[in-house]
Amino acid sequence: QVHLVESGGGLVQAGGSLRLSCVASGSIFSINTMGWHRQAPGKQRELVATITSSGSTNYADSVKGRFTISRDNARDTVYLQMNSLKAEDTAVYYCNFDNSPSSVFGRYWGQGTQVTVSS
Repeated sequence: QVHLVESGGGLVQAGGSLRLSCVASGSIFSINTMGWHRQAPGKQRELVATITSSGSTNYADSVKGRFTISRDNARDTVYLQMNSLKAEDTAVYYCNFDNSPSSVFGRYWGQGTQVTVSS
């Protein structure tokens, strides 16, 4: 089992910035992927960004150039720096953790943190 605790959400004006953090604990393998998804009201959960334990990153097209994902492997923590926020970024943001391969070991989710961008 892996337990995830997120922090850093809140209310911000359009054009502003927020940084989300997620700390993982439990059965953490050395090869893993951490990331962020989000879910807006009435919409499906969607990928925001992921980062592997070796540092490879992947971003949704909608956040490229504005969001940056990073991690501290020593602290089993993943960060999401969100700049130039837009109203459409408003959503509940969920941290995810995959021990590799996730098809075998599954995916874990955090409880979610609300990000609200006012226009």
